Amino acid sequence: MEAFLPQILKVLGIIWINVILSGDNAVVIALACRGLPQDKRRIGMILGAGVAVALRIVFTVLVAALLSTPFLKIVGGALLLWIAVKLLAGDDEEGSVKETDRLLHAVWTVAIADAVMSLDNVLAIAAVAQDSTFLLVLGLAISIPLIVAGAALIMTLLDRVPLLVWAGAALLGWVAGEMLISDPWLIGQLGQELDHKAEIPSAIAGAFLVLALGYVIRQRTATDEA
Repeated sequence: MEAFLPQILKVLGIIWINVILSGDNAVVIALACRGLPQDKRRIGMILGAGVAVALRIVFTVLVAALLSTPFLKIVGGALLLWIAVKLLAGDDEEGSVKETDRLLHAVWTVAIADAVMSLDNVLAIAAVAQDSTFLLVLGLAISIPLIVAGAALIMTLLDRVPLLVWAGAALLGWVAGEMLISDPWLIGQLGQELDHKAEIPSAIAGAFLVLALGYVIRQRTATDEA
């Protein structure tokens, strides 16, 4: 059991990050299929989600493969930090999605919108999965149907228990710290042993930075609105 614990934790991490970052994606699915006839809505949601899952798996595998390129993990880690802080700041810049009464058009809308909106998910999940395509696919396969089926419940839960959002943002900061320090260029500069020792401190620093910046931005926003 102990041998499988790290893999189980990675799968849980993938599921949690995907759920935290995919609330708006679930709304896209609902909006795109809202105009369909009642008997086609469920089919549209299932087909749209299925195509979105396939595209996201492909994109995530490609991103995971590219993460071996020097400096890319540094850029990706910095981007993940920004995504985590943005999550706490509550900055929502997602575009609107038009409803349609045509099934194939709705499916296409869901797939394209999900692909465009999923850079944060793809980057974070690739970072957690690291070199394991199996864990990546398993985590996505479990989490995306949960998001589609329980979109309203998930969003209500996150609204009522804000601590879950903060925990998800801290996890993103942790992953970003690990990603930054594991960049091939940094490993070459620091050496494998020193870089490995710096992995946990870097992850802690990433989580702390996200929480600190998120708190400061929220306090400043509350002051401006007062």
